[in-house]
Amino acid sequence: MAELKEGDQAPAITSKDQNGSEVSLSDYRGKTVVLYFYPKDDTPGCTAEACDFRDNYQGLQAKGIVVLGVSVDDEKSHQKFVTKHSLPFTLLADTDQKIVNDYGVWAEKNMYGKKYMGTVRTTFIIDGDGKIAHIIKKVDTKNSTQQVLDLINN
Repeated sequence: MAELKEGDQAPAITSKDQNGSEVSLSDYRGKTVVLYFYPKDDTPGCTAEACDFRDNYQGLQAKGIVVLGVSVDDEKSHQKFVTKHSLPFTLLADTDQKIVNDYGVWAEKNMYGKKYMGTVRTTFIIDGDGKIAHIIKKVDTKNSTQQVLDLINN
């Protein structure tokens, strides 16, 4: 699949959330959606990113912004992550890797010389018409909300 660009239509998503409920991206038409992809529940960087969105969630909601997190972890893992860190937003389980592939964030990674396939941390800001308004490829896990707000407010 070709790499997604700003201005492209966001690929459709339908997946189960941490509670086993089906969620579709189209459920949020008319709202700005922060769709953030992260490698794994309850790892240091992913926890920092999720907690940054948690700590700034009311401000995001006040601006009409919806936050959706996506990883290839299952619903049970997401439920534990949400409970442990009191996350107020939806996490989508992409166990079949369809969403990460559709968004082009499933790629070869390299850690300590070992190559493996995994999710590349990326944030997509999707406008109310379902178009990709912004793509953040260099995510600052401790300041991810500010990165989003800087783009939305400009």
